[in-house]
Amino acid sequence: MTQIEQARAGTISPEMEAVARDEHLEAEQVREEVARGRMVIPANRVHVAKGLHPVGIGIACRTKINANLGNSPLASDSECELEKVRCAVKYGADTVMDLSTGTEIDAIRQRIIDATTVPVGTVPIYQMAEQLDDITDMRAQDFLDVVEHQASQGVDYMTVHCALLREHLPLVDNRLTGIVSRGGSLVAKWMVTHREQNPLYTHFDALCEIMRDYDVTWSLGDGLRPGSIHDASDEAQFAELRVMGALALRAWERGCQVMIEGPGHVPMDQIEMNVRRQIECCDEAPFYVLGPIVTDVAPGYDHITSAIGAAMAAWYGAAMLCYVTPKEHLGLPNPDDVRQGVVAYRIAA
Repeated sequence: MTQIEQARAGTISPEMEAVARDEHLEAEQVREEVARGRMVIPANRVHVAKGLHPVGIGIACRTKINANLGNSPLASDSECELEKVRCAVKYGADTVMDLSTGTEIDAIRQRIIDATTVPVGTVPIYQMAEQLDDITDMRAQDFLDVVEHQASQGVDYMTVHCALLREHLPLVDNRLTGIVSRGGSLVAKWMVTHREQNPLYTHFDALCEIMRDYDVTWSLGDGLRPGSIHDASDEAQFAELRVMGALALRAWERGCQVMIEGPGHVPMDQIEMNVRRQIECCDEAPFYVLGPIVTDVAPGYDHITSAIGAAMAAWYGAAMLCYVTPKEHLGLPNPDDVRQGVVAYRIAA
């Protein structure tokens, strides 16, 4: 049984007990929060067996932060990425996401999972893009195979852009910055080429089966997140959010844990509305936000501009903050950029 299935059955799992101790909560309260879907404990059974320290993500817990990192074929290597992981955890990251690209991503991911006790997340379509000459060659089974493989390695939560639908694409025509999510743009290219619905949406139930088998937590990706404050809170963003809410219900019905990813660029006066809209649309599923960055005019200092938005989002109910480093918009972060991003977000949290 997954964490949410155990919670609904009235069982307090060892992972729930560990979260209760860390959060100074009653174990029964943790169980209740997990059962209603308002808290997740990303804990892949494979990673648990290797010594994962469970982390609770939800409004009843302290605000969590995630650190993105990952190898690039143009810079960095596995040793550098492990150094970033150690740095992120040392300075307070509660989870890490491996966004590696290139030929060695399998080995790097495995080394990260084996080396850390914090939950590890991924974006499976990145590996799919590496395996194919063109993402439009992807078949649904190809993607399912990648998700199954990463789950078998011990990945605790996965960002999958299931809620970006073909009918949403015309809604971005008037945007200043279009689709800035890499995963979102890959899915959009596939739909435009094939003139078919998002295969990650049409095969959502099959994906749920894999997630449930390993107790991988969904992190429903926001492929239409705004890439500038000009585009914040537009119809494209909220159309996708409504689908996320519907998919969260389906995932819960199938025994899966769910988080919802949130927008990247939002001006300060719209942050409260965005958080409250997510809580309403997604039945209080934990909200996991990138930033949000509150102004577009400070490249090189976006760990600061986004920490402002992050603190506000957490105040209004976001459960986990995805850090931003000084290299956001500029390049691949080095270990010192990781340190600066984590410190800024630990302060915000």
